[in-house]
Amino acid sequence: MVFVFGVVLFALAIGISVALHECGHMWMAKAFGMKVRRYYIGFGPKIFSFRRGETEYGLKAIPAGGFCDIAGMTALDEIEPDEISRAMYKQAAWKRIMVMLAGVGMNIVLGIALIYTMAMVWGLPDLNATPKVTVDQTTCIPATQTADGKLAPCTGTGPAGVAGVRHGDVITSVDGTAVSDGSALAKQVKQAHDSVTLGIDRSGEHLTVTVPIEQVQRYTAPQNGKPAEPVNVGMIGISMSTVMPAWGQYNALSAVPATFGFTGDLAVKSWDGLMSFPQKIPPLFDSITGGQRSDDTPISVVGASRIGGEFAEQDAWSGFVLLLAQLNFFLALVNLLPLLPFDGGHIAVTVYEKARNAIRRSRGLSIGAPVDYTKLMPVTLTVVVLLGGIMLLTVTADIVNPIRLN
Repeated sequence: MVFVFGVVLFALAIGISVALHECGHMWMAKAFGMKVRRYYIGFGPKIFSFRRGETEYGLKAIPAGGFCDIAGMTALDEIEPDEISRAMYKQAAWKRIMVMLAGVGMNIVLGIALIYTMAMVWGLPDLNATPKVTVDQTTCIPATQTADGKLAPCTGTGPAGVAGVRHGDVITSVDGTAVSDGSALAKQVKQAHDSVTLGIDRSGEHLTVTVPIEQVQRYTAPQNGKPAEPVNVGMIGISMSTVMPAWGQYNALSAVPATFGFTGDLAVKSWDGLMSFPQKIPPLFDSITGGQRSDDTPISVVGASRIGGEFAEQDAWSGFVLLLAQLNFFLALVNLLPLLPFDGGHIAVTVYEKARNAIRRSRGLSIGAPVDYTKLMPVTLTVVVLLGGIMLLTVTADIVNPIRLN
């Protein structure tokens, strides 16, 4: 039940993020005297709507975004006679740019507010530090597992506990290879045959522990219609978690500079992720066709909500909040891309018109006509088709081969 609650809560939080993005556009447009005809969350069939003043507000059935209909957003839009002077395309360039930036600004403000909350409640991880793999507990190892996932009972102490591994130990290496990720450690152990040598940091003391491998039967997860299959894997009997070193707790005042410092680091990593996005599409496709799903492949709203549910199930609410903040920053960065239909595409058109008209005035010419958006339609359609394909690909991957926290 906690998992389902977390999934629903995270999906709702994403919906609120989108709603606030569109609110940014609407509030800025209204502040500049532009007419906002409609403000809707979602797409597809209308669930309900109501009118307040000159704006219709509503909710649609498909929770995959939202829109703010500003009169005369482009010169191609049909406008009523009373809307001509208030049409967006007739406004000063800086006002149009501010309206477009307002949506991005709302996501950035929301992301910063979430990071500030993290700083106050849980503290902030150091994104530039190396993650630590910490032993939560040593356990015995069930020898077999049934196809439905049930493990046989076991008693006693597992190999790691017998070898001297303790709760709280930080595992720094496996057979001389540095590790900073629990999944990487587990992969190395599963592939080993006789034993593994663990490098351990125990309260500042550096130890080396050799742990014998215990070969046990486990079932692979069913994928793409293939049934679960029994395989033999190596285990050492530990449960572990990967954590980032914390900067520490903050009060209401000290949390401010910490929040902006952390946000800057996160923005750099988000930008790096956006730039490497095309490289991650082939591995994502491979994960759908039977390959292993890498943790750094893109996820959809479905996948993000599922991970949010796992964070809630494990009472890891700081991870829940951080993931939501990351999504808001990523949404802001994507919308700044100078491509239609993103906000950055509209900003690029406005900047082009402003620069073109400045050149024309310097040559004694009258200002040019507004950009003909029909000439940009092929590029816009290409971007829309690519976005639709990526969305379909990520949703499919998140259904057939989802990323899991553990």
